[in-house]
Amino acid sequence: MAEQKPPRYKPYDRPAGGWGAAAATAKVLLEQSVVTKGSRALLAMNQPGGFKCPSCAFPDSDCTKKFEFCENGVKALAFEATTHRVTREFFATHTVSQLAEQPDHWLEMQGRLVEPMRYDAATDHYVPCDWDTAFAMIGSHLQALESPHHAEFYTSGRTPNEAAFLYSIFVREFGTNNFPDCSNMCHEPTSRGLPASIGVGKGTVVIEDFEHAEAIFVIGQNTGTNSPRMMTNLVEARKRGVPIVTVNPMPERALIRFTEPQDVVQMATFGSTAVTSEFVHIRIGGDLALIKGMMKVIFEREAKGEKIVDREFIHTHTSGLEAVRDEALAQSWDDIVRVSGLEEAQIRRCAEIYIRSNATMICYGMGITQHQQGSKLVQQIANLLLLRGNFGKPGAGISPIRGHSNVQGDRTVGIDEKPSEAYLDRVRDVFGFEPPREHGHHTVESIAAMRNGTAKVFIGLGGNFVRAVPDTDRSFAAMRKLDLTVGIATKLNRGHLVHGRDALILPVVSRSERIRTAAGEQFVTIEDSMSNVTASRGVLAPASPHAMPEVEIVCRMAMATLPDSKVPWERYIHDYDLIRDKIAEVYPEIYSGFSENIKDPKGFHLDIPPRRLVWNTSNGKANFLVMPGLDANAPVSDPAMLRLATVRSHDQFNTTVYSYNDRYRGVYNDRMVVFMNEADRVARGLEAGARVALETITEDGVLRRIDGLTILDYPMSRGAIAGYYPELNPLLPLEYHDKTSGTPAAKSIPVRVVAS
Repeated sequence: MAEQKPPRYKPYDRPAGGWGAAAATAKVLLEQSVVTKGSRALLAMNQPGGFKCPSCAFPDSDCTKKFEFCENGVKALAFEATTHRVTREFFATHTVSQLAEQPDHWLEMQGRLVEPMRYDAATDHYVPCDWDTAFAMIGSHLQALESPHHAEFYTSGRTPNEAAFLYSIFVREFGTNNFPDCSNMCHEPTSRGLPASIGVGKGTVVIEDFEHAEAIFVIGQNTGTNSPRMMTNLVEARKRGVPIVTVNPMPERALIRFTEPQDVVQMATFGSTAVTSEFVHIRIGGDLALIKGMMKVIFEREAKGEKIVDREFIHTHTSGLEAVRDEALAQSWDDIVRVSGLEEAQIRRCAEIYIRSNATMICYGMGITQHQQGSKLVQQIANLLLLRGNFGKPGAGISPIRGHSNVQGDRTVGIDEKPSEAYLDRVRDVFGFEPPREHGHHTVESIAAMRNGTAKVFIGLGGNFVRAVPDTDRSFAAMRKLDLTVGIATKLNRGHLVHGRDALILPVVSRSERIRTAAGEQFVTIEDSMSNVTASRGVLAPASPHAMPEVEIVCRMAMATLPDSKVPWERYIHDYDLIRDKIAEVYPEIYSGFSENIKDPKGFHLDIPPRRLVWNTSNGKANFLVMPGLDANAPVSDPAMLRLATVRSHDQFNTTVYSYNDRYRGVYNDRMVVFMNEADRVARGLEAGARVALETITEDGVLRRIDGLTILDYPMSRGAIAGYYPELNPLLPLEYHDKTSGTPAAKSIPVRVVAS
């Protein structure tokens, strides 16, 4: 096993960012032996003519800035540009069984994959395999299936538009819409919930709106870790006196006080900015009660004669206000206070901040989406914004803060298990084949298909699927039943060790590396979380001459599987402009003129109709939608129940663990911890630092338990605890998800604390 230093816990009371971020940046470049190369690449990251950050999806704020990157973006680049390599000698030295015993961080630290590898069951080793053999194996397995629906095609949010688009065309020509996607596990409630409300499954805010907002609400989002570049916009807004309301069950350091590493004066004087003007210490799942409480305040004051609601906007653009008003007014203040965990006075303060603002943005993260009714919860945020006409004007709108760098773009260009009929008709007309009309599988459904034996092949275009999904033990067992698993990746991960009877690892060229083809140097495109599409051109040499660009891998899988295909796959391998031309044909409303528009160094915005006060809903209006009651999750009768939220550490991006430290929460050399309110701990007769176990409270008869967790006193809201993802994924049942979107309810798992 890999060695690990003794755990250490020391509260962090300094501002986020600042010299701590600068030191962490230097350290990670040293650890990966890329000080010179990494520093040179950083100057090209998020710059015109350079490449897009392989980490989060937050847009570039200002192309004139020389340093348009953050601490976690540096980590992502350093681990991608690392000099460490996973060679054939490495695989010859370690059996798969031995590698499976190693922790995720150790696997990540081994470095970049350099050549295709095939699993040899006789020796339990991965062995070298040339590309032609690998593609022939994929084609043979797919062609042998009784039905195309017996294969699952996963996509990581790091996949660029060109590869994702071709992947969607390949899979649909093959005959299925089985597209489990990383979006299924995070912002799928946005994609499924918002269309019925405002006509589009995306946010309506652009980066310039931060300059015009009069109030900003940040709900269920740890900005300083998950989207650090957004901190610059929040700090600048706060300096202008804009109130920032932060809603979260655990206070996060960056949203309390932040030092901008790019601010020379603040760095030199050890200064900082207090970011949050109103911290709302919500109970887990209490967001609905807060929103309804704020609406109740508005409707009560309207009834007394105050003109708060934007009646002209509502009359012209919306439908359904009366039902939402009646439902909100029917809620008692006692219930609102109990469910939210807040005082009525604070809810009224939040409502007052909202009422006084003529341009309000509400930003939200997975603290909203990862509940059993996450899709409906998103709709309630839209309801609140609609009340005062906060769409279609500068500084206002709804802003889901997406995680992975192109997760929104992948959905836009076709990675969707429930495609519209209009889209399928355009695919038919553009490519000359009849795509399947039957809806496919999202993530939870794909695992169910593996468990019942109908899924036979899994292809992962990036990502670490098996480590990201819930119910770890059952999911691992399901993956091992497959005939073939294919991992297309830059680094070794758990998904390569929990595999089917046949398995392939295919090394891919990374975002920061150059792509050269017979037609010359190519670039790819990325859509950020605010619908801006920009070009991304790698600047580093590929980690290996045997690594292959994602576009070519997709095309060659298609060629091996569909020898009579109507699609000219060979041409797309070499010329990415041809791919963009086809994207424009399939999506003429938003991608018309793609090849010309992408020449703008700042990229171009895709059309978001609500910004023009156009509502592509069934009735042509923005809809107020009712969500009965105050609970976003099913009630649990067990009096010992606590709600567990799984969270990232600061040294982590999705399933990639950069170290065992979580600086802002004061945790070092440990990830097996439980953050707990001191009063909740004392009420259970537990000592600080005690070792405990967590057990999931369910009625399905399955014991889900994790032992050896250390209790850390932390200012959680009462009834809430938190621990790290993916280590605590075994506690999250597959069945515990939002029924509208399929998104696992990872922010509200009912658990009990028991003796370890």
